[in-house]
Amino acid sequence: MPHIEFDALRHGPNWTETPDDEFRERLRMELQGSRWVGDGNYSIARDIVWSKATMLVWLDYPIQVVLWRLLWRTLRRGILREQLWHGNREKLRWHFLSRQSLFLWALRTHWRRRRTIPAALADPEYVHLNLVHLDSTRAAREWLLTLTQDNE
Repeated sequence: MPHIEFDALRHGPNWTETPDDEFRERLRMELQGSRWVGDGNYSIARDIVWSKATMLVWLDYPIQVVLWRLLWRTLRRGILREQLWHGNREKLRWHFLSRQSLFLWALRTHWRRRRTIPAALADPEYVHLNLVHLDSTRAAREWLLTLTQDNE
């Protein structure tokens, strides 16, 4: 099934951020199929994504896991000059020497998401969602194993 990377729709060439209304429309168009896997979490488009989804996999890891993985991903992308969507490449100085740092973003939003996601899921509009709430890498590995066993 198609994999839809939300960041690729949000960030244009030279890291130009897609305006909110255009981003929402792009998502709406991408999610028209009956089967897809969405990769990302943008509260600005949650109503579009969640209303069309059947399952929500919430990776709700402890902050130390989030920061550790973010560190290694950022270093890998920066050192190897890994090309992302639209030719963009991460610059290490952005994450270690700027206010646009993903580390600062993670620290500012981590606990807020732990409050707002359950509150949003309580909305009757999203009762149809099958929630898979994974709070550790071990839980995620075990859940993934059930998927491969189901397909054997």
